[in-house]
Amino acid sequence: MDNAVRSPATAPLRSRAPAAPESPVQGDLSRAVVMRRTAYAHGHHIKPHWHGRAQFVFAVEGTMQVRTARRAWIVPPSRALWVPAHTVHEIHMYSAVKMHSLYVNDAAGAGMPDSCVVLNVTPLLRELIVRAVALPATYDERGDDGLLVRLLMAEIRRLAPCALDLPLPESADLTRLCERILNDLSTRRPCGLDAEDMHTSARTLYRRFLRETGITFARWKQQARLLESIRRLAEGAPVTTVAIDLGYESPSAFSTMFRRALGIAPRAFTTDMQSADSERRPAAIAPGARIAR
Repeated sequence: MDNAVRSPATAPLRSRAPAAPESPVQGDLSRAVVMRRTAYAHGHHIKPHWHGRAQFVFAVEGTMQVRTARRAWIVPPSRALWVPAHTVHEIHMYSAVKMHSLYVNDAAGAGMPDSCVVLNVTPLLRELIVRAVALPATYDERGDDGLLVRLLMAEIRRLAPCALDLPLPESADLTRLCERILNDLSTRRPCGLDAEDMHTSARTLYRRFLRETGITFARWKQQARLLESIRRLAEGAPVTTVAIDLGYESPSAFSTMFRRALGIAPRAFTTDMQSADSERRPAAIAPGARIAR
């Protein structure tokens, strides 16, 4: 796959081979938590890989999409993604991204979810992460630095999950159907027509979709539009433009859906992202910092 920007509407939903290279964690692995700062250009693609440790992925600037074979997550500023150890994943950068990653061993990550999840990052945690990534690689785990890291992990365990994921089907024909929908999210096509195109009944389509994704076909379409709206809002698109482009009857209808899904109005969500982004600008990566996955 090239480095072109791929939204949920363009990133292929193909099944991925389970074999993917390990991306070894670089740092002092005698520490329970290893911190790294990395930076990526707009449109950069990190190919499928896995780590021997769990990864807490937090972009202090920019928005990214993380994908596994059966699920996709969008991660805007003020949110982070927990990726369990040995999880094959890839990342697409929707903008220039300045990423802070924590690589956590099993003991330090005890009690965390055993599957990927987007988490709402608190202001306290943002400050702790900024402090932690500035620590030396051989920070003293028994001193104040170790206390900082333990507090950081305690705060991570308290984070609330955020429904910014999209389940992906396994079968080839449902995958093709999803690709078509994602490439034209503005069209409100009746589900019956989708079933006809697949030479099946609407009831059979619904049953298969629920079995493969865990959610209903209608709910999946709504979630796809939600993730795409977040991507566009993160890029600075006005709420009214996003609502119209994604086929909503009015900005108020879009806002109602958005608030119901995330508990916050789209304009407030945009303000939240912009605030998190601006607060972190003084912590930008120094020139010459190594770019790595």
